[in-house]
Amino acid sequence: MNKYTIADFNKQFPGDNACLEWVKTCRYPNGIFCRTCSKTTNHSKLSNLPVYSCNRCGTHVHPMVGTIFERSRTPLTSWFYAIFLMSATRCGISAKQLQRELGVTYKTAWRMFKEIRTLYQDSPHSMSGEVEVDEVYIGGRKHGKRGRGAEGKSTVLGIAQRKGDVSATVTPNLKGDTVYPIIKEHVIPGSMVYTDEFRVYRRLKKQGYHHKRVYHSSKVWVLGDAHTNTIEGFWSVLKRGISGVYHAVSQKYLQCYVDEYMFRYNHRKDEKPMFLTVLEKI
Repeated sequence: MNKYTIADFNKQFPGDNACLEWVKTCRYPNGIFCRTCSKTTNHSKLSNLPVYSCNRCGTHVHPMVGTIFERSRTPLTSWFYAIFLMSATRCGISAKQLQRELGVTYKTAWRMFKEIRTLYQDSPHSMSGEVEVDEVYIGGRKHGKRGRGAEGKSTVLGIAQRKGDVSATVTPNLKGDTVYPIIKEHVIPGSMVYTDEFRVYRRLKKQGYHHKRVYHSSKVWVLGDAHTNTIEGFWSVLKRGISGVYHAVSQKYLQCYVDEYMFRYNHRKDEKPMFLTVLEKI
């Protein structure tokens, strides 16, 4: 991945006008089509408003309408800088840190934080070949049983293609009726699926998949080519990021946090800087 530093950011986006011009170019790469003139015409920015006006008829175009910036009074430079900060870190950044960096209220920082995170949502795609399936439990520290069956935990089902992407979905439970539709949505039948010995995975062969297991309860982590190290590596990044940066995440917003870490993982090998990849999703 090519490096994109704060110096690059300041050079490319020195002010709100540069940010607005980028949004306009991104949304109208072939020029702005004027609905009054019924053709693509030249437009000029109004001096005191984030609006472009047709040079022929004066019809206004608002590039920020339909984006996360719509109806926001926060400067565009602050929005772009917040996106830069969130994309430049591997483990994430909290809304409280955004508040300190941008000099805004916590309410504003949280709203920006939530809106920017919607850009991290990727469309699901199908996986094939060698695929690993595993689950993780996320929640506040509680006394008593750990892992499967622990109270107060949220469950996340993860699917990882070896040397490929990962998909993770927050689920209400880990019953077969919940798990298998998710697997079928993301994994092409006939693929080799590796799991641990959890009983819900026993019907994978009947669902049209090849299946191999490792027995973690017996301290067996690798058995030939059977292991779940790929998805376990993603769980490590996710859990340490949430516990170290956010400390606690509610069930309501957990999928948004999972999407953020999933997006970073799936784009880790891109040549384009992560910041520009996220920015283009506005």
